[in-house]
Order: sequence, then structure tokens, then C-alpha cells
Amino acid sequence: MSNLIEIRWHGRGGQGAKTASLLLADATFNTGKYIQGFPEYGPERKGAPITAYNRISDTPITIHSNIYEPDYVVVVDDTLLESVDVTKGLKKEGAIIINTKKGIDELRPLLKGYEGKVCTIDARKVSIETIGSYFPNTPMLAAVVKVSKVMDEQVFLDDMVGSFKHKFAKKPEVIDGNIKAIEMALKEVNIYE
Repeated sequence: MSNLIEIRWHGRGGQGAKTASLLLADATFNTGKYIQGFPEYGPERKGAPITAYNRISDTPITIHSNIYEPDYVVVVDDTLLESVDVTKGLKKEGAIIINTKKGIDELRPLLKGYEGKVCTIDARKVSIETIGSYFPNTPMLAAVVKVSKVMDEQVFLDDMVGSFKHKFAKKPEVIDGNIKAIEMALKEVNIYE
């Protein structure tokens, strides 16, 4: 499975990391890929650290375990950088994608020697400007697609329009904000090589 892409998400309960990983799985599945999207369950409570995973491949996936050597790591809450070893096993040729306002010089010391690509986005700013509240998962989902290139950005955006129309059928007022969050996030990702 040389075309296998593995992604590990780190967030806190209530931030939508699990939901974002499942949305990514659905979107990539709709492009004909084989997928896995699953959380690692622990003490489920709001604010507690959580982990979720994605595997995406052009061929059937026969692995059924957590992801120990991800190509990409997504950090939905930058406070986790000080309490969780988010870079553990992260491949140097991959990338870490962090929701933060911090610059690269502030981040590098928190990454336990990781020397690969670091990508940042201020998901708080994006979600507040577009959705009106702090929902970091939508901008982080867009950032993952931008950085990992697991699918074409326009195909992803079109898929999300359909997904949000279905998911928010009884709350159509939130659809436009979420679409704008994706569009803005795709432009707001900072990449440090």
C-alpha cells in the first residue's frame, strides 16, 4: 500500500476533531478512495484530549489498528503541544498542521525535535469571521485537504456543500458560514518548510 496516507488528529472533546475526521473520510470516499475514519475512545468528556484517525488509499485497506507513524498530524488545540507528544511517529516527509496564532519560532521548541513541514492556521479567526462562533473543525478540515492534497480542493468544496446541506437541513442558516469557513481556510494556511 505505497499510496496509503495516514492522518492522526489531536483535539479536545467538543472541538469536532472526530467529526472532521469522519467528514474527511466521507469526502475522500466520494472520490473513489478506500477510507477509514475512526476515533480512539478514552474518557469522553468535554475538554479532554481525544485522538481520531484517517487512512486513505487507492487500494483496499487491510490494516485495522491505530496509526503510529502518520504522514500528517492535525492539532486542533495548540495547548495540546505542551501535554501530548503530538509528533510521536510523525514522518519527516509529512507535515504537522496546527490551529494556532503562534509563529514558527514559538512552535519549533514544542515539537520535540520534529524537523519536517509545519503548517499553521488560525482556525479561531476563520470560524468566528465566517460562522460567527468558534468551531475549529471546519477550518482544520480544509487545512488538511490543502496540505495533504488527498483530493482536489474544488472537488472537496463541492462535496462539503452537499454534505452540509444534508447535515444542516434543519438549520440552513449555518451552511453558508461553513462553506465560507472552508473557502477562507484554504487560503489562510501558512506552510513552513
